[in-house]
Amino acid sequence: MIGVLLVDDDPLTLELHAAYIARLEGFEVVGECTGVRAALNALTADAERIDLVLLDLTMPDGSGIDVLRRIRGAGSAIDVIAVTSVRDVEAVRRMSALGVAQYLLKPFPFAVFRDRLLQYRDRHERAVALAGAASQEEIDALIGGPATGAISLPKGLAAETLQAVTAVLRAHGDLSAAEAAPLVGVSRVTARRYLEHLVAQQVAIRAPRYGAPGRPETAYRLAGAPAAPR
Repeated sequence: MIGVLLVDDDPLTLELHAAYIARLEGFEVVGECTGVRAALNALTADAERIDLVLLDLTMPDGSGIDVLRRIRGAGSAIDVIAVTSVRDVEAVRRMSALGVAQYLLKPFPFAVFRDRLLQYRDRHERAVALAGAASQEEIDALIGGPATGAISLPKGLAAETLQAVTAVLRAHGDLSAAEAAPLVGVSRVTARRYLEHLVAQQVAIRAPRYGAPGRPETAYRLAGAPAAPR
């Protein structure tokens, strides 16, 4: 069972989240706190029972950021999901830098809560099961990175070819389908199908390329990679 500590200054919210947790298999509430001081005391007294903290950011005696900072400062591997109405970008950045697992904005229906918690449970179970040296796919799954080889593929696409197309983009930068095709060893039409799939999965982006007179060409690159100079 995944032990969950609920931290929120609203007793009704604590009650609601506890009811949500009770509906999910594999989780149990091990504590409820209405402030920063109570949360820190619980994290000290019941650390061995706590795997996950659902943490609000705004409380009467401090901030959830302070709680997360203390958790990380103590070298604890306890996971934290921010559950808050705070939309401030700087707060999101701070929580992300301190290793928050997810950031869930209030209000939300049970279906959203369930999906986020089940995603966390799957990752937690993989982490517990792993031992020794991990593969790239296992590492990506643990840290939430884009495991391109594990992307759900539509009918007609192969994981090996998808990995080859991704590797070509990584090595060469901006490429059109016609340029990528011979590097992968597939037709231009096939290369475009894989490139468009990567775009649909937000692994790659497309942009028009203006060169010779006439119709502009579509070029693709991995998301986050710099655009080629024009």
